[in-house]
Amino acid sequence: MTSSPYFLQKSQRMLTRNMTKAVRTNISAPSAKQQTAAVLKQKAQQIVKAECDHDVNRSKILGKRHHRSTKPKTAVSQAHQTQARPTEETGNVQVRPRRKSIKVEYDSTAGTRDKELQDRNNPKKSRWEPQDWIEQLDNIREMRKNKDAPVDQMGAGKCFDPRAAPQVIRYQVLISLMLSSQTKDEVTAAAMKKLQAHGLSVENIVQTDDKTLGELIYPVGFWKNKVKYMKQCSEILQKQYNGDIPDNVTDLVKLPGIGPKMAHLTMAIAWNTVSGIGVDTHVHRIANRLRWMKRETKTPEETRVGLEDWLPRDLWSEINWLLVGFGQQICQPVYPRCSDCLNRGICPSANLKKTKGR
Repeated sequence: MTSSPYFLQKSQRMLTRNMTKAVRTNISAPSAKQQTAAVLKQKAQQIVKAECDHDVNRSKILGKRHHRSTKPKTAVSQAHQTQARPTEETGNVQVRPRRKSIKVEYDSTAGTRDKELQDRNNPKKSRWEPQDWIEQLDNIREMRKNKDAPVDQMGAGKCFDPRAAPQVIRYQVLISLMLSSQTKDEVTAAAMKKLQAHGLSVENIVQTDDKTLGELIYPVGFWKNKVKYMKQCSEILQKQYNGDIPDNVTDLVKLPGIGPKMAHLTMAIAWNTVSGIGVDTHVHRIANRLRWMKRETKTPEETRVGLEDWLPRDLWSEINWLLVGFGQQICQPVYPRCSDCLNRGICPSANLKKTKGR
């Protein structure tokens, strides 16, 4: 009975039905290992999606910044972008922190240096010149053409003994300039005549006592101090320069009682060398009245530096002589004679100063 074909077919159908049910049961009820794998796969998909969204947003932001900024990227900013950014964990998903903005600085020193070199090579841009100075100077030359001011007759260039030896002449020029400080030319010339009658040489002054020297140079301004300067200066010249005077400004200003103005004038008169502009009270006053300075100066030395900055060098030798005589006769310290001045129409100070007719 068991070998009947009917029962064999029925048993085979029942076995097949049972196996199919078992397979369906295994598929519908996955194991714990499969569940873990499914969870991990889901988390991985979430991480990948978060990273993609972050990169998309970052690209949009960087694109907007690129359109707003016209500054080129520097090597520092490019290197910073290539570095890996730190991450921090928030729950199960990693979130990258927002990158801080970088301040880009540009080196502008190269451009500044190039501009300075261009200005130096271009005289029209680099050299400042006062307004109307050429016409003003021509008018002063016209007013000084008679050479009848005190400086023309009794200045340092006229006080030495022309019959003396060249070395002695240079020494007398130095002494006359030393005495002329804060002193009128008439008084300086009188003192120089008395010194020459006494014997104005390095050897004689070193051997002369202070009392006698004081009597010879009185009443020049600050005569007591100048007696000391004369003795000290003469001793230095005797020991270090063999009785002659230095031939450069650097050594001249080291001598007692000799300042920059005296040193430059000594170089011009004694050595026939133009080393700078000699600026006394007259030159200092007139240069500021004519606005020949970029800004008002307080001392003669500041005026010298200001004049040498723009005045052509070939005019340095005559500017002291012109302005000193002009200041003695026309542009006087008190009550300048503006009505007699040819510059009254182009002088910035003409209407600011009181005039006194003669």
